[in-house]
Amino acid sequence: MAQQETPVGVHPAFPKIRDVPMERPLQWLKRGWDDLLSCPTASLFYGLCFIAGGALMVLALGGAPEYIAAVTSGFLIGGPFFAIGLYEISRRREKQQPCSLGPTLMAWKGNAGNLGVFTAILLVIFMVWARASMVAFALFYSGEMPTMGGFLRHVISTDHLGFLLAYFAIGGFFALIAFAISLITIPLMLDRNLDAITAAITSVRALFANPAAMFVWAGLIALLGGLGLVTFLAGILIAGPILGHATWHAYRDLVE
Repeated sequence: MAQQETPVGVHPAFPKIRDVPMERPLQWLKRGWDDLLSCPTASLFYGLCFIAGGALMVLALGGAPEYIAAVTSGFLIGGPFFAIGLYEISRRREKQQPCSLGPTLMAWKGNAGNLGVFTAILLVIFMVWARASMVAFALFYSGEMPTMGGFLRHVISTDHLGFLLAYFAIGGFFALIAFAISLITIPLMLDRNLDAITAAITSVRALFANPAAMFVWAGLIALLGGLGLVTFLAGILIAGPILGHATWHAYRDLVE
């Protein structure tokens, strides 16, 4: 019998998703730490890139609280792209290849077109998120915008509770979208040359197939990212590479 070919225009099957236990994200972090220790020079270079990008964003926004969402979404959205080199380091180490910095700088070229499409998708989310944040501030602060110190006092004292609930609900909604569609999307595109839509859908499927593990993973990302921010970005030097490497191992565990 002649072998049937996939008709033109019909997409091949999506990658299969594995079930992982709730505690598996801790192993991803451990493997990420091992990658950092094995390839410190290249990994810490990307940690410095995270710091530089974060510092430029904070300086550009001038510490205005209405732009907190822009800074947060910038890290969530820009992080996976800064981490492309980190994924390549982990991939090369997995294959027992040299993990020097040079080859990792060009890792994006293998699927540049689809990475560009995914960048555009995340930029739209970024702009809508930032705009929604500013609208929330404008609705609740009809007069002069609060300073960063004033905003933090409101958070601690629960003044303007309605605003805080609305603001963090909006932020949580957009953060969930960004997390879901970028969970393992870029590693998939780099490793399997998938298109952006297929990779993003696979990422969302991985989240819904493993809600407990993904909840833990999101919490660990928030914890390490928060520690990096409260140390005036210094902690990002280590946290950024660990999370980048760990994301590669998350992809390898979640997708057959």
